[in-house]
Amino acid sequence: MTDAVALKPELGRYGVWTSGAVTPEEAAEIEKLGYGALWVGGSPKADLAFVEPILEATETLQVATGIVNVWTAPAEEVAESYHRIEKAFPGRFLLGIGIGHPEHTQEYRKPYDVLVEYLDALDEAKVPTSRRVLAALGPKVLKLAAERSAGAHPYLTTPEHTGTARELLGATVFLAPEHKVVLSTDPDEARRIGRERVEFYLGLSNYVNNWKRLGFTEKDVAKPGSDRLIDAVVAHGTPDDIARRLNQHLEAGADHVAIQVLGDLLPTLTELAGPLGLKS
Repeated sequence: MTDAVALKPELGRYGVWTSGAVTPEEAAEIEKLGYGALWVGGSPKADLAFVEPILEATETLQVATGIVNVWTAPAEEVAESYHRIEKAFPGRFLLGIGIGHPEHTQEYRKPYDVLVEYLDALDEAKVPTSRRVLAALGPKVLKLAAERSAGAHPYLTTPEHTGTARELLGATVFLAPEHKVVLSTDPDEARRIGRERVEFYLGLSNYVNNWKRLGFTEKDVAKPGSDRLIDAVVAHGTPDDIARRLNQHLEAGADHVAIQVLGDLLPTLTELAGPLGLKS
């Protein structure tokens, strides 16, 4: 890889993660609040047709996929989409790709090999390493992210994982964890909302194994998830409480934190903008 320092994407300290594309109007409001990027999850289709309307409605906001699923979005088509977007909006789109889950892919085979083949295809199609990141949790894929992309986009992790990932990746590789938030000072209600989103992942081995590596017990990761686990992966409380928790990722070595709001999107982001030190 060439000088990785120069290749780190510039997305600002905080961005917004959504399970599907927001409207262009919502994206414009997110930009006005000072968030640097919009991450779109939910395994978007390879045509990435949602990207241009968002970039057209904004001036500086970056759009990233969090993530394109390598099983459902052919690399050649994704590469064509990347080049189409890059030509129209140079430097404002970041391609996040990931392997998905063995429990939800019929023809699941050696995930690492499939991911390497996908990266090979992107190389062949001249998608630059500087504009792509990998969903990565464990050491093997984190190392691959450092070698074959600009960096890593871990999902459903903790600041402790961020610190471990930073040590493994080194200082020059981009690191952008996702973290969920519930703007509520009622812990029981916040945990209830958090569990509704997290419980699905308690049946997926890659997330469960990662939490165990972080020190969570079998009891913690058994459905519906212990209070300890939910509190670790879903920040809640006042805006200041949530900001302190999110900032722990930056203190641990993250370059950027992708915030997933569980609740009313724009009102929550508005409340958080001040404590996060963003313009409002």
